[in-house]
Amino acid sequence: MSKGSPGPTPGFLVWRLANKWRVAVDRAVAPLGLTHAQYSLVASLYGMQRAGERPSQRRLADHTGLEALYVSKLARALESAGLVERVRDPRDPRAVQVALSERGRVVTRQAIEVVQGLLEQLLEPLGGLDDPRTRAFTDELTTLLDAPLAPPVPHDESTKGTTPP
Repeated sequence: MSKGSPGPTPGFLVWRLANKWRVAVDRAVAPLGLTHAQYSLVASLYGMQRAGERPSQRRLADHTGLEALYVSKLARALESAGLVERVRDPRDPRAVQVALSERGRVVTRQAIEVVQGLLEQLLEPLGGLDDPRTRAFTDELTTLLDAPLAPPVPHDESTKGTTPP
């Protein structure tokens, strides 16, 4: 919380909501053998595949906002569990393409259904998934996610009196 603010800061509230959501999804998808991070990966992959895409791990990382190294680790674990298949991209031997296996599609559809119910619970105070308040909330979140965010320039003697580029 900031010194001048009487209540929690927006950053604190975003952090709390993100943690609340992560914990709820972790618990909801655990019976399917997934974690929240794994769910994020397979659900994204499911949507991308339905759109005709066979993404590389890098493309999947960009889509989910996860670090490429973390996506690689998750994809390997999901491959070991029989939920995804990883193959070298024929157009770029350095890249690895990821696709859901048949079992992965079944588990992912079940997980999406479970998480959809959780999302409806979360959004009920705003009037539900189709309510104008929810659409406005979604628009605001999208605006924040689209805004570039760079770490502040450290203040030391070498940068004193200068402005960042």
